[in-house]
Amino acid sequence: MQFNTYLFAAFFAVVLAVHSAPLPWTLRKVVLLVASYVFYAAWDPPFVALLLGSTIVDWLVAKRMAASADQRRRKALLATSLVFNLGLLAYFKYAGFLQLASGPIVVPIGISFYTFMTLSYTIDVYLGRGRPARSFLDYALYVTFFPHLVAGPIVRANELVPQFEQPRRATAPMMAWGLALLVLGLFQKIVVADGLLAPAVDAVYGATAPSAAGAWAGTIAFAGQIFCDFSGYSTCAIGVALCLGFSLPDNFRFPYAAVGFSDFWRRWHVSLSSWLRDYLYIPLGGNRRGRIRTHANLLVTMLVGGLWHGASWTFVVWGGLHGVYLVGERVLVYVIPAWPVWRAPLVRFALALVTFALVCVAWVFFRAESFAQAFAICRAMFGLGTGATNGFTLFAIVPVAILVVVHWAMRDTTLEAVVERTSWPVRAAVLSAMLLSILMFPGVDRAFIYFQF
Repeated sequence: MQFNTYLFAAFFAVVLAVHSAPLPWTLRKVVLLVASYVFYAAWDPPFVALLLGSTIVDWLVAKRMAASADQRRRKALLATSLVFNLGLLAYFKYAGFLQLASGPIVVPIGISFYTFMTLSYTIDVYLGRGRPARSFLDYALYVTFFPHLVAGPIVRANELVPQFEQPRRATAPMMAWGLALLVLGLFQKIVVADGLLAPAVDAVYGATAPSAAGAWAGTIAFAGQIFCDFSGYSTCAIGVALCLGFSLPDNFRFPYAAVGFSDFWRRWHVSLSSWLRDYLYIPLGGNRRGRIRTHANLLVTMLVGGLWHGASWTFVVWGGLHGVYLVGERVLVYVIPAWPVWRAPLVRFALALVTFALVCVAWVFFRAESFAQAFAICRAMFGLGTGATNGFTLFAIVPVAILVVVHWAMRDTTLEAVVERTSWPVRAAVLSAMLLSILMFPGVDRAFIYFQF
């Protein structure tokens, strides 16, 4: 069940009506839990058992860890959680990649997301950074809450479980803002990602010999497509949760205005980058063991981040490139003096464009279906293309250019702050235009890109 379908609209209307009814809080939470399982079962009902099994195992592990003072027992319990969760993830997602399975394996939707959520719960309990949920219902709802279940944000238990402990309903402002975010997210997905950008991307990445201009245009279009697709999902998820009275963390902070790659990963898929930082990079030693070890830790973290996205060497290369970018940035900081000129607005804008260009080069490997295709696009981007350039493909640069300018204009603020400073007639006009374009735009019924992860 996808946010951009009439089926979800009907489903959400029913859930919202029941949740808003004058029912006991426990009963309303049970309704939300059942609705979340129904939402997940809409893709593949048998995998509901897998989701439930993961929920039960980590619930029991965390409770027993919190009740035990024996460090060896606690370590054994944590190892149980790690082996169970990572074992399932490895089997379903990577057995075919490692040629350990005789036939194709269907990957449970959202397994990478909810696995990281349950792991963060047990690890935090083990380290004393969090406490077990007071009730199984609250914990199960944390794992399966349908707005974020299949594509994030990757929420920590301490961010969401306390919200389930007390009765919650959306206030009128929360409902209005939640619905506005839902419209914005659907506009990003249906109109911009699917309608304006996806055809140009498909044309370039389906061509046998793209031109240099075409390769750059198609890749820039993909940069816009994947942002609007994934940010659109996260915005929808935050809006849907807000309509029910719950708050989810932001997942994107205008990443195409990033000045450098550390800045980029503070703005792109924030819930994943912060998870990798807290549960992989810092435990590896972070930046506390010298420059060489720091660089190695960055490379390992980004390679794992690439592999998290999918069982393909192209994703590993994508992550590896970002690791190289991060290491290269640190080396430059070491050797280049911190002159005031680097803080000049035009210089920072130029650095942001360089960052964006190199991010686009990495996106080639994320989008390409094979190394042969990726290398063909890269060769074309660097002047070795021989194909013709499609004018429609070049037009796709326009909405992405607008997107980059908007990101740059809003890099130091928030959407909420901008909306608060805007008069209500302007807000109403913009929202109406987005809603009308959603209803009338001849888009294509495409799944969200991150559903495959």
